[in-house]
Amino acid sequence: MTAPDTRAALLPAASPPRGRPLRGLRAVAYTALPAEVVLAVCLIGGVRIPGPVLLGGELLMLMLLGADAFVWLRLRRRGLSRREALAELVPEPVLRLVGHELRLMTSLVRWAARRPHGVHGADAVFPHARDQAALMYGFTFVCVVETVGMSFLLASWPVVHAVFLVLDAYTVLFVLGLHAASATRPHVLADGVLRVRRAAHIDVRVPLDRIAAVRRETLFTHEEADGELNLDVGSQTSVTLELTQPVDAPRLLGAPRPVRLIRLHADDPKALHDALTRARTTPSPVPGPPRVSLTRGGERGRRNRAGQW
Repeated sequence: MTAPDTRAALLPAASPPRGRPLRGLRAVAYTALPAEVVLAVCLIGGVRIPGPVLLGGELLMLMLLGADAFVWLRLRRRGLSRREALAELVPEPVLRLVGHELRLMTSLVRWAARRPHGVHGADAVFPHARDQAALMYGFTFVCVVETVGMSFLLASWPVVHAVFLVLDAYTVLFVLGLHAASATRPHVLADGVLRVRRAAHIDVRVPLDRIAAVRRETLFTHEEADGELNLDVGSQTSVTLELTQPVDAPRLLGAPRPVRLIRLHADDPKALHDALTRARTTPSPVPGPPRVSLTRGGERGRRNRAGQW
C-alpha cells in the first residue's frame, strides 16, 4: 500500500468527534457569552448584582473555557491542525468575522511599517488603493468629527458616553483599516496564478490557464449578477477577466460563490493587462542553426569552395 493510500485509510480514524459533546459546548457558549455581556454592561452602568450571581457567571465561564481547551487538545491529538480544531469549536461565520477584524487591525500596522502582505517572491505587484484614498480620508474625518460631537453631547451621561466613545473610536479604526488593507494587499502575479484582492475580505486566486480573455475597459456602474465578481475601487473597474472555468470567491461569512467573470481595478491597468498578456502567451521556440547536408554532392561542393580540388 502506497503512502497516499495509507493516509486515505487513516482518515476516518483521524476525523474529529462530531455529535453531542460539541453541540453541547456550543449550546452552553451561546447561552453563557450573551449572559456575560449583559453582566458586564450592568456592572459598567452601576447596577448592583448579587455576589452569588457574579460568582456563578465567572465559574460558568471558567468551566466553559476549560472544556473547550480539553476538546481542542483532544482534536489536536487526533491529527487536526490548529485551525481545523478551532473550526470544530467555533462556528465558521464567527471565525470569519473575527479573522476579518484581526486582518484590518494588522493592516494598520503593516501600513505604518510599509510592509505589504503576500508579495514575497511575486513576479509582479499591482497596487489598487490610490483612487479611493481621498474618499476614505474624508470618511475618516467625518467619523472623527462625529466622535468629538457625541463626546460633548453625552458628557452628562458617563456610562452612555463611555459606550459611544468606544464605538466611535473603533469606527475610526475600522475605516482606516479598510483603506490600510487595500493599500497593503495589492493584486499579485506569481507562479502562474493571479491573486486578486480587495481590502481584507476578498482574496481570490485565479490560475492563468483559466483566463480566456483579458480586456482593458473602464466601467463605473456594476450590476450584481450571478457568476460575476466586481472588485471596484472608487466605484470603477479597469480590467475585465473572462474565465474558462469558474473559481470560488467565498463571501464574507463563507458562503461559496463561483464566478466566471471578474472585473477589477489597478492603479496602472495597462501594466496589469500587459503582464497578464505576456504571462498567458507561450513563447515560441528559438530556431536552431540550419542543418548541413553531408551527402557526396554536398561534400564535393564544400571541398571545391575550400580550394582543395
